[in-house]
Amino acid sequence: MFPKHASYQGKLTFFRENVTIYPVSCEPLANGRSDIEWLEGVLAGGAKIVQLRDKCSDDRTFYQKALVFREKTNEAGALFIVNNRVDIALLAGADGVHLGNNDLPVEKVREFGPDLIIGVSCNKQEQVATAKERGGSYFNIGPIYRTETKKNLTPFLGSDAIESFSSLCDLPFTVMGGVKREHIQELVARGARRIAVVTALTQAKDIAAETRSWINEIDKASA
Repeated sequence: MFPKHASYQGKLTFFRENVTIYPVSCEPLANGRSDIEWLEGVLAGGAKIVQLRDKCSDDRTFYQKALVFREKTNEAGALFIVNNRVDIALLAGADGVHLGNNDLPVEKVREFGPDLIIGVSCNKQEQVATAKERGGSYFNIGPIYRTETKKNLTPFLGSDAIESFSSLCDLPFTVMGGVKREHIQELVARGARRIAVVTALTQAKDIAAETRSWINEIDKASA
């Protein structure tokens, strides 16, 4: 169980040792279900981290939603990450924030949030090489495969990038982008241990059951 008042190092240790599936929310792709319904499903399925990604809500709605995410992740003993919005992450007491290449500079965010887990999106090797010195806690490699979650994402890196990218930095990392359950064996064989997914879970008929299946398959492939 993740202690909700853990230190920064405690959070990082938990991330390294317990996170396998990394669910990312996307309400417009959830077949009419709310982010809260999605959250309850992935937590019931055993997820140890969730990321709230909301590009549609106004600030007040986003904040109120983040408070619910914080409450429910605390109850479940899971880490809570906010995509992009440093202000929402800090106000809601989230464990961290994930930043893309067009978001606020990682080093500046680190100044304001010394205890935040900060994830860094990387689609080029030079971004990985500087992730740690910029203040990142983990980095994401992607997009691995073709995905429609974000538009105009090129090039798709392929699973070969996992080995070449991860060799440049000793931070823990996630992989993301068009990942389906049939890719798990290949990704783990390449060195991935934490797989971030959007539509594989948001569009699942039974979100809890699908989350549980992913966790079991990643564990089996990693054994």
